[in-house]
Amino acid sequence: MAQTVLVTGATGYVGGRLAPLLVDEGFNVRVLVRTAAKVAKTQWASRAQVIEGDALDPKALDSALSGVDTAFYLLHSISTGAKFDDLEASMARTFAEAAARNGVQRIVYLGGIANDENLSKHLESRRSVGKVLASTGVSVIELRAGIIIGSGSASFEMLRYLTEHLPAMITPRWVDNPTQPVAIVNMLHFLVAAARAPREVQGVFDVGGPETLSYREMMKRFAKAAGLRRRVIVKVPLLTPRISSMWVGLVTPVPASIARPLIDSLINKVVVDKSKSVLNVLPPPPEGLLTFDQALKRALERTNAPTRWTDASRPWVAWDVAVTDPAWTGGSLFVDERERITKASREQVWKTLSSLGGTTGWYGFEWLWRIRGRIDSVFGGVGMRAGRTDPNVLRVGDPVDFWRIADVVDGETVLLRAEMRVPGQAWLEFRVKPVEGGTHVVQRAIFRPRGLAGRLYWWVLIPFHAIIFPGMLRNALKHAEQG
Repeated sequence: MAQTVLVTGATGYVGGRLAPLLVDEGFNVRVLVRTAAKVAKTQWASRAQVIEGDALDPKALDSALSGVDTAFYLLHSISTGAKFDDLEASMARTFAEAAARNGVQRIVYLGGIANDENLSKHLESRRSVGKVLASTGVSVIELRAGIIIGSGSASFEMLRYLTEHLPAMITPRWVDNPTQPVAIVNMLHFLVAAARAPREVQGVFDVGGPETLSYREMMKRFAKAAGLRRRVIVKVPLLTPRISSMWVGLVTPVPASIARPLIDSLINKVVVDKSKSVLNVLPPPPEGLLTFDQALKRALERTNAPTRWTDASRPWVAWDVAVTDPAWTGGSLFVDERERITKASREQVWKTLSSLGGTTGWYGFEWLWRIRGRIDSVFGGVGMRAGRTDPNVLRVGDPVDFWRIADVVDGETVLLRAEMRVPGQAWLEFRVKPVEGGTHVVQRAIFRPRGLAGRLYWWVLIPFHAIIFPGMLRNALKHAEQG
């Protein structure tokens, strides 16, 4: 019979990716979340048992842990304030007692590599939680990892934003400390393997990728992979972790309450102890451990699509952004969104949108569109070319002036990807939905900037967007109403 497993922290970064993977692997999956609505829109929620409750509530834990073979403990409280370690210890104690009371056979816990003598408060708390979980006699596999590379990981997003926002930066001494990052897909592999491990396997095991790198080297490699100019990094001895976390909170959308304990941990060497390597007890991933560059490439691949409406038609992947991820996940995304309700039918609106570009034009300020196309041509871009297979039918892959049709759900949505030369990635999206008495239409201009130049580009264009986009939607719908 399939194992029954409980995943705590299913609205977090690792848990939000582990739960659907376990479902696909054939486990009977149960999740404990404080707010069930947070996972209600995920693709996997209907195939798992969702229990709403607090991990500090013994009754909620008894309900969640009853009949469970393996419990994944993926909880932390680093963003709750200065006394987060006391809260983490209390939560772990309550969970361990409930697991023993309900006959849970194994706890799989994800902690942090803690091999240094003088640990940061964050890593010391992670180590203490592991000891508390093992204190009631339940078998525990504690997997300790350093920086996890994947879109959505707080450590990775901090790396992303610092490198994207700052062409030059003054950094603390920890920028050259060694760390052994691991790809999220590899981390998930070992978590699943831990649930399947023989009963005699228990203890503390370090998880890391095949390379030991400094934070400086990771930022340089990120810049190269993201197509950014080489970053200038100057190390100084004056920046304390507190000042560094305030700086990160100012420069990036990662909250300072999360950045502070993460930065504190960078003062430690986060490198695998070979005598405690997870590879001594669990099988490696079939494709082997991903290098930092391979993991980085996968983390950046998710930027190919800016919207979520195609989720139902494409497979979920571990390095993609999850519904439960915070809004700052995946890098900066600028959006100009307009919406209107028209008395025209959905068919009339769709017919109008299907003829955008080319000889039809863009329903207003055509001269600005032509100037933009001419500028693009001057700088080696595609310009305002023509060339649709059918001027009245939207087909994926067809060019539309300096756009290309990236995705279509007939009668509902169309996504255009910009092919003009821009410092980033740009899309134009339309969503169409029938409502009582007419049709609701949403128009979104979406831009993912590349570096500081991309942000300046968007800010300079804001006044033009305020003129062009409202008029385009208004005139297109007026045309649809006129039939």
